[in-house]
Amino acid sequence: MEYEYSTNDPAVVAAIMTPIMLISLVLAVIMIIALWKIFTKAGEPGWAAIVPIYNAYVEFKIAGMNPWMFLLLFVPIANIVVAIMLALKLGERFGKGGAWSFFLLILIPIGYLILAFGKAQYSPPVTPGRYSSGMYPPPPAAGYAPPPPPAQ
Repeated sequence: MEYEYSTNDPAVVAAIMTPIMLISLVLAVIMIIALWKIFTKAGEPGWAAIVPIYNAYVEFKIAGMNPWMFLLLFVPIANIVVAIMLALKLGERFGKGGAWSFFLLILIPIGYLILAFGKAQYSPPVTPGRYSSGMYPPPPAAGYAPPPPPAQ
């Protein structure tokens, strides 16, 4: 008796896809748990980890990048560059170096779990104040009064 196996056979497809789906489900749950903890460490709502597009927006915000840059993740080639930038900035926000951020990029679930449950503390990005850009004069010092108008 000779058997022929085809990828069209439902039993073969199920045998191949079941372990893949289970592994994907486990990784998704691990990432939701890790992101939830990272978001709460950063002062963001943990539930944002379960909302598909919004979690990327929040992650960019935590990293100190323009939150709308997450849209570049949908652009081929640019998504690779943006993912590297995100990993570097996210590692920086949690006090990690460039090599560690590369680890975060390569082994994503493990890196996120270390960020979430490790001793790393979140330090928010320093945003320049209104006058620190050099475009405006600094605010007057305490007790300073403007000169009186000229007499006529």
